[in-house]
Amino acid sequence: MLRVLTRAAWLPAIVLAGLCVATPAQAQTPDAGPWQKEFAAFDAADKASPPAKGGIVFVGSSTIRLWDVKASFPDLPIINRGFGGSRLVDTLVNVDRLVLAYEPRTVVLYAGDNDIAAGVLTEQLAVDFERFVRAVHTKLPQTRILYIAVKPSVLRWLNVDRMEMANDLIRAICSRDDRLGFLDLGPTMLGWDERPRPELFVSDGLHLSALGYQVWTAVLRPLLAPPPTTTTAGVVTPR
Repeated sequence: MLRVLTRAAWLPAIVLAGLCVATPAQAQTPDAGPWQKEFAAFDAADKASPPAKGGIVFVGSSTIRLWDVKASFPDLPIINRGFGGSRLVDTLVNVDRLVLAYEPRTVVLYAGDNDIAAGVLTEQLAVDFERFVRAVHTKLPQTRILYIAVKPSVLRWLNVDRMEMANDLIRAICSRDDRLGFLDLGPTMLGWDERPRPELFVSDGLHLSALGYQVWTAVLRPLLAPPPTTTTAGVVTPR
């Protein structure tokens, strides 16, 4: 069963308080790191064909980078700014150039997979997510952020418990703000044996196959529609 925008189970106050502790100095300096060429390509693409404001930005690690969003969503104004091998903190420190510059109405974020594999604490991942949200909403308070939960995979199946813990913490954060959405695609990726379906992955057991992206696209598409607006007469119309 797909869990979308579900309200979190109760979390102890001490945990949520810990998630709100800010150390903003860690997230102020942009760092292209090993992605100099990728970021330069983004800049060149923007210069050649400047994207319109108010679109949808996909950002995060290689699951996003490898997603042919133009083929999956040809009718939607999507900008793909995924960069392979990245962690959530890498997206955070480069949020100005990867997200804010486009003034999107919606951000779709997939990050955390590499963090968990590298041993980042689940609590730290949740803290980084809150910092990312704060960075976006400080400048773009109306922008919606949809977080795609860390996916179960064949290669990283031994990390599934830590992934679920991180997902639960981020789900709780999303439940507190109507501008945030949490999309758990994990149940769609498990077979009858409750293990990842191999056909949804390429040979490395980590990255999605064409079928895997088809599954994700089908579930995600309804969530990318523009939010409704209410006219003075009280009639709800699409934006």
